[in-house]
Amino acid sequence: MAITLTDPAGLPEIDVYRQVSVGTGSKLVFLAGQVAWDADGVTVGEGDLAAQVEQCYRNVATALAGVGATFDDVAKLTVHVVDWTPEKMPRLLDGIARAAAALGVTPAAPATLLGVAALDIPAHLVEVEAVAILD
Repeated sequence: MAITLTDPAGLPEIDVYRQVSVGTGSKLVFLAGQVAWDADGVTVGEGDLAAQVEQCYRNVATALAGVGATFDDVAKLTVHVVDWTPEKMPRLLDGIARAAAALGVTPAAPATLLGVAALDIPAHLVEVEAVAILD
């Protein structure tokens, strides 16, 4: 595995991700932001943030698998949420937990959460980007 995740001393430990990832591989993988589309381009979970987060993480897993990678190879995640407020955190975490359970993974790479005004279409509430490193 090309990624080591850690929480250096002096930084808080966050339940859902690590503060730092160290990559030692030689092949970088950059995923396009994944939205809540199914394989046919139909939006999953319209109006339901948790369902859309779950679908985004499933799509990230599918994209990673397509290049021989898994969540264990992810060095960085960026999550964009439309009209973010802290009150949305439980639904975001629920969607991540549901995806993790369904996929049998623990997506713990360093993550950045950004509130945005809009995404590609009004039905999309969240988009997840990933960077992975492979040996």
